[in-house]
Amino acid sequence: MVSAVVAVSGLVGVSPAAAGDGQEPVGDVRRAVFVGNNWDGTATVLAPRSFEQLGRIDIIPDREERMAEIALNPERLAYFVAIRELIGEGHHQYVDDMYSSNDGRLLIVSRPSFADVVAISLRTGRIRWRFPVAGQRSDHMAVSPDGRRVVVSASTANTVHVLRVRDGEELGSFPSGGSPHESVFIDGGRKILHASIGHVYTPTDRDLADPTKGERVFQVVDARTFEVLRRYDLRRTFDRAGRDGLSTAVRPMTLSRDERRVFFQVSFFHGYVELDLRTGRLLGVTRLPNLVRDTPREQYLLDSAHHGIAMNPRGTRLCVAGTMSDYATVVDEATGRRGPLLRREDGKPYWVTQSGNGRSCYVSWSGTDEVSRISYATGRIERTVDVGDHPQRIRNGFVKRSLVAGLPDHVPDEDVQSPLPLRSSR
Repeated sequence: MVSAVVAVSGLVGVSPAAAGDGQEPVGDVRRAVFVGNNWDGTATVLAPRSFEQLGRIDIIPDREERMAEIALNPERLAYFVAIRELIGEGHHQYVDDMYSSNDGRLLIVSRPSFADVVAISLRTGRIRWRFPVAGQRSDHMAVSPDGRRVVVSASTANTVHVLRVRDGEELGSFPSGGSPHESVFIDGGRKILHASIGHVYTPTDRDLADPTKGERVFQVVDARTFEVLRRYDLRRTFDRAGRDGLSTAVRPMTLSRDERRVFFQVSFFHGYVELDLRTGRLLGVTRLPNLVRDTPREQYLLDSAHHGIAMNPRGTRLCVAGTMSDYATVVDEATGRRGPLLRREDGKPYWVTQSGNGRSCYVSWSGTDEVSRISYATGRIERTVDVGDHPQRIRNGFVKRSLVAGLPDHVPDEDVQSPLPLRSSR
């Protein structure tokens, strides 16, 4: 295991308009890209422009304490092993999702195998607070634009927690379906778009309506009262459009600039779906190459044909991860025409995130332990770097400027070589 925080050798300046994944910077901060390495329990820090690997953060500094607790609890131990075998491909899941606080002081991380969310100090590497989720596994998260709240899916409890970022206090929760998954803040942070995916680890994958897969929901939630405002009946919508072969398990999603349309991936489908959020009407279905036609559904990775999608700020290009087919590609939104299929041998692309400046997208290759930056304009890989074991989520974020030693008062928006004075918590 690496030390809690390996020194970071440079970060990027932030212009007033720069932000993380919808977040607004607070105070004097630097922009960074965080990559969660699920199987080795670390987060790699990258410089947005040079894509230089700047450091690595230990996400499980309390591993011995957590393992001791699990060993003394038969139910937790059973789930711990089940998560490793059914979802983790034989590996423990230490890092699912992460966001930095808007002031660049904390990194908030969901840790599936430990069924919790922690806040790690970017100054000391120590855990500032810990929130055990309901049930036995934590999953995807989302942070509000003001950076004050983070939502986390509790996979086995069919619920989503809303936590206060500064201290981990639970502000509320809302119900979901089977295996709550992706959440996105919309409407300026006033609402949350949320989806559950059902039981993706069962072998019953032939019948899309199989009740053993669990309830799959797609809903809008009031971010203040946590009331479910609307649930979309995707089965009815798809069937009416003659798309009865589409699963209703919504995977990663991205929105148009005006948030009127949502583009999302669904289980087993090679491509993506476009839906009008106001009317619930199906606007389009875009098919992309299926390079594993002879692979049965039961062998799909957690039911994912594709798992990762992002739209550029202009709304003209989509960056897509074709997980089972081992490619990433950029698609023209208006025509559906795609660029070249970008491949890494045994790469298994797992997630897509738009860059902070909107000119490119980041793709994690979980099979080769790499992250690539892809140009929206050319559809080509600009740079690929090594990260940790099994990278999944990639998030834009911030680091407080005072943690960066020796920087001048005014720094251009480019990579600056200077170490972060971060220490190991061990």
